[in-house]
Amino acid sequence: MARYTGPKTKIARKFGEPIYGPDKVLSKKNYPPGIHGNNRRKKTSEYGIQLREKQKAKYTYGVLERQFRNLFEKASSTKGIKGEVLLQLLESRLDNVVFRLGIAPTRDAARQLVSHRHIVVDGKLVNIPSYLVKAGQVIGVREKSKSLEIVNNSLSGFNHSKYAWLEFDQSSKSGKFLHMPERADIPENIKEQLIVELYSK
Repeated sequence: MARYTGPKTKIARKFGEPIYGPDKVLSKKNYPPGIHGNNRRKKTSEYGIQLREKQKAKYTYGVLERQFRNLFEKASSTKGIKGEVLLQLLESRLDNVVFRLGIAPTRDAARQLVSHRHIVVDGKLVNIPSYLVKAGQVIGVREKSKSLEIVNNSLSGFNHSKYAWLEFDQSSKSGKFLHMPERADIPENIKEQLIVELYSK
């Protein structure tokens, strides 16, 4: 499956949530897309509910099916609650950390910055969006890229205190991944237990 590049509003309406951020269309049309979107009354099965939650997580973090499955297997072999560990792994992806630090306005933009070699981890260039950041590592903007308009616009006025597991230094345009976030601190509206139940079938 290729990465989804279609209209984001369509996906947000599918789940009835602004998974890509504030959406003006969603606020007016909070029902699934399509000509029958506002008239669907079909009851969703338990499997359908679980699958929907997995799809929502995948779209939210911009992860492909194989990547998502691999992260779930890694979460399953890691000490802790599977669902919570899965979300922590998703949060520790380099593209997501760049987004959370405010270096990029969206996860898509963060993924592009990483892929285009604008991001360094502990001073070394890393161009793999799925790279899993470890506690104590410092993520920053490459020296040659610090004047990029997208970076400066995104950082302008960004509230760096809203994520307790991250620390940011405005002067160096770099941040430290202090520790894995607690589940209560992760703002995404994802019912991770449903994903665990889906993969456990």
